[in-house]
Amino acid sequence: MGSENRAEQAPGRRVLVTGGSGFIGTNVVRAYLRDGCAVLNVDTAPPRMPALRSSWHDADILEAEALQQAFAAFRPDLVVHLAAKTVLNERTDLEHYAANIQGVQNLIEAVQATAGVERTFFASSRLVFRLGHVPKDDLDYNPSTLYGLSKVRGEQLVRAAGTSLGTWTIVRPTGIWGPWFGVPYRDFFRSIERGTYVHPRGRDAKKSYGYVENTVHQLQKLAVASPAAVHGRTFVLADYPPLSVRSWATLIQEALGARPIRSVPTPMLKAAALAGDALERLGLRAPLTSFRLNNLTSDMLYDTSSLEELVGPLPYDAAEGVKRTVAWLRQAGGSGSTEA
Repeated sequence: MGSENRAEQAPGRRVLVTGGSGFIGTNVVRAYLRDGCAVLNVDTAPPRMPALRSSWHDADILEAEALQQAFAAFRPDLVVHLAAKTVLNERTDLEHYAANIQGVQNLIEAVQATAGVERTFFASSRLVFRLGHVPKDDLDYNPSTLYGLSKVRGEQLVRAAGTSLGTWTIVRPTGIWGPWFGVPYRDFFRSIERGTYVHPRGRDAKKSYGYVENTVHQLQKLAVASPAAVHGRTFVLADYPPLSVRSWATLIQEALGARPIRSVPTPMLKAAALAGDALERLGLRAPLTSFRLNNLTSDMLYDTSSLEELVGPLPYDAAEGVKRTVAWLRQAGGSGSTEA
């Protein structure tokens, strides 16, 4: 797949990003362009930022021939595969997630067919494990959704391809938030701004969340680490140390200038969540459901020690990340508009 020395000397000189019009992808494309790299964003959706349009190539990862043509024409050294179907509520048909399975296979074949690809990152998901499951190793899968299962299948395809991919790494982003985000974390910021967010009294879950510019920094650092340090490995992408949900919410409230956050007895929230469950069964949107309440009150912690060893300190703490996110929301008219 080309000289590893070249990867060390000029990492990401030509960077192909699938799904570069999405939330994390937008930040990845911007960062590599700022670094002076040539970047190709392969995505069926146009970029969220008009300024990134010149780097966009309209192609579907499910169209194998079109994908290989894009690779052959651009000749990337570094591939960051972020494209995916991320809707979580499909419960009956794994085919709904073809992009996460056949799309990964097509990406693998495009990398194999392209001389000069020296490093490939495959984005998976923390949802290859159900919330609360503590895996004994990277292969101790325990998905609770079809989306999570589709990401398991994608990981298995990558592992099966082995050394034919050159240097490859699987990354599992956790709860990533920041500029250009959408649901659910944009809604979390907006609910605090409106004063509708209430915190479960006596609960303060700890979360391995990640501010998106830190996530991009982590990816870029992994891309210049020695091949032996990253090849065939799986890294959870999250900030360290974990966030306290209460502290994070307070940082957001203060940055937004919103009214102080109220605490509500957990039994009251459970009753509201059950009512929300009923509304969602009727096809209506509910502000709180049992799933969301469980997510809010449960710890979500991952071991990031191996990531921290390779990446080192992160550029932004939670307070600065919140300030930068709020500034972006203000610029976007408070709505998180994708056209700001």
